[in-house]
Amino acid sequence: MMLARFVWNLVDDALRRQAAVALLGPRQVGKTTLAQRFEEDRNALYLDLEDPDERRKLENPALFLEAYEDRLVIFDEIHRMPGLFPILRGIIDRGRRKGLRTGRFLLLGSASLDLLKQAGESLAGRIRYLELPPLLVNEVERGDLACRNLWLRGGYPDSYLAGTDGESYALRRDLVQTYLDRDVRMFSPRIPAETLRRLWLMLAHNQGSLLNASSLGKSLQISTQSVTRYLDLLVDLLLVRRLTPYGVNTKKRLVKAPKTYIRDSGLLHALLGIADFNELSGHPVVGTSWEGFVIENLLGVAPERAAAGFYRTQVGAEVDLVLELPGSERWAIEIKRGNTPKLSRGFYSALDDLKPTRAFAVHSGEEEYLIAEGVTAIPFRSIQERLLSYPQ
Repeated sequence: MMLARFVWNLVDDALRRQAAVALLGPRQVGKTTLAQRFEEDRNALYLDLEDPDERRKLENPALFLEAYEDRLVIFDEIHRMPGLFPILRGIIDRGRRKGLRTGRFLLLGSASLDLLKQAGESLAGRIRYLELPPLLVNEVERGDLACRNLWLRGGYPDSYLAGTDGESYALRRDLVQTYLDRDVRMFSPRIPAETLRRLWLMLAHNQGSLLNASSLGKSLQISTQSVTRYLDLLVDLLLVRRLTPYGVNTKKRLVKAPKTYIRDSGLLHALLGIADFNELSGHPVVGTSWEGFVIENLLGVAPERAAAGFYRTQVGAEVDLVLELPGSERWAIEIKRGNTPKLSRGFYSALDDLKPTRAFAVHSGEEEYLIAEGVTAIPFRSIQERLLSYPQ
């Protein structure tokens, strides 16, 4: 079963406007499936750089690629050959002089924008970066069951589409091990995989909590600097989100530490040994799991220029998610799992500080209604649809 992905149209549009497009996403999230679609639709040349035979074809990349200058060339796992970037720059510049200005290269990688941009600085002005996240709720069938399965199993296509919860859970446990065995060694071979596994598990137990690198370091018997370096790798691999505090002009003391979330809810549950919905419903992480799931689904469709953070003061004023959107709009979003959200005094205090243009209490029900002056209770899918239609 092939699922239509929200980002497909974005990639197609970017290829019509730019010479190169980089699509970044975690391992097994569907990048290769997307590449195969473009291979068929555009008669593209597909090169899998994890295959040694394919890499040997590029021993003289300029000469090899010259024969395909009239076709889209797709490089899968581009991080395997970061030395290609300056060569692609020369090819793109020579092509421009021939009138070949757009749709030359599609680069697929499993590392984050920041990590790949370091290698791709030579392509500045010639490349567009996009991210392919795990499946989002707008990309699966409508209905409570589909949403519940996506939350439990996460958005990796094989996991979501598995025949049973047990099969899905086994796939995700294997994927966790694959990240530790392959990606850690590839991107940062000096980091001990077992220590990183323990840190990843601690972050799962503390889903949605303020980062305390000193406490984590003591538990792992490593330095605070090492915790930061290990966390950087998990962020770079698009496995963990580090949500930063939202700054606003106020005399109140704001927390300075970021909050951390395991980005895919299915991987979160696999790390914690949660195999089915009954186990999830009774687990202490259920509330912050839902919170992280909603945040990922909203940020996955937010305008590219949107800025995201959370707001919290030292005295308890708090908003789960603050979005700064194009057009100077500021949305304050509180996330609740039930059908009838109850908001704390701290939320209303935060609204006084933030003065948002819109305030929402996101819930898992079906009705949209005014919960207080200036605050709308809104279903999860409805606010996602608002972001999807928001001008870029």
